[in-house]
Amino acid sequence: MRLPFLPQLPYRNLLAGLAILLAGCAGDPLQHADGLASGAAFQREEIDTGRFVLTTYVKARPAPTVLRVYIEGDGRAWLSRTQVSPDPTPHEAMGLRLALSDARANTATNTAAGTATDTANGTALLYLARPCQFTPMARNPACGPAYWTGLRYAPEVVDAMNQALSQYVARFKPARLELVGYSGGGAIAVLLAARRQDVSAIRTIAGNLDHVAVNRWHQVSQMPGSLNPIDVAQRVRTIPQRHFSGADDRVVPTAITRDFVAQTGACAALQVVPGMAHESDWPAIWPGLLRQPLPCTSHTAAAGGKTQ
Repeated sequence: MRLPFLPQLPYRNLLAGLAILLAGCAGDPLQHADGLASGAAFQREEIDTGRFVLTTYVKARPAPTVLRVYIEGDGRAWLSRTQVSPDPTPHEAMGLRLALSDARANTATNTAAGTATDTANGTALLYLARPCQFTPMARNPACGPAYWTGLRYAPEVVDAMNQALSQYVARFKPARLELVGYSGGGAIAVLLAARRQDVSAIRTIAGNLDHVAVNRWHQVSQMPGSLNPIDVAQRVRTIPQRHFSGADDRVVPTAITRDFVAQTGACAALQVVPGMAHESDWPAIWPGLLRQPLPCTSHTAAAGGKTQ
């Protein structure tokens, strides 16, 4: 794998700088998320998975055609170059903003069409925060810094996310289940799909699909306690998937996404998006990206194949 030249800044330092910037301009992250979600008619819920209580936002009706699930990134893991954050809750939840962008696009589409529902084609939307995000620590005694640093993709983390997902699938009984993950949420999306039989599509945005390669590139410690998505690439090879990578991403370089797609096979597509970095305004362009056809579907054949 050949990676483009990047300044030798540790991955952790890049995220720490972003966290400090956001901390200076944001108040209570939960109140901020509630405000964003309520404006799009999402309801906040909490799901007890045993080890963790997960915060979710949902906008759904029973028996939708599609349940599209958005999975949050790694959040605010560091306060400084050397100090771990006491709370990984993101101040600007990119995964939630992507879900809201999806909802607004659906509303606009249906308004133009004159339909009564605000979810296009029966699409239900679910946002899953990661363990220890948003939910008060008092209700999450298992939470500790390890779960937003070296154990962020640990088996017990994936188990908790899978339990929450299964509860919503049982509740809403969708015809199809699609997973969307931002950054580290992309890792979780792939790891979930690898252990389920009902996932019909995967999409990732700036996804960390090989944390060993990412950490090696940034010259930071490895995470042996975490599962690695690229290790299960062959287990998701039959699932239609599209992985979006910013051409200017200096956190998860495109070469890492390209390697994952190559190991997965023909049903996985890489789409490099010009002018986008890791923390760029992905929600602003998300409706257009979401319309891109998935490989291994009839839509792809009609559109002439993959977009690179």
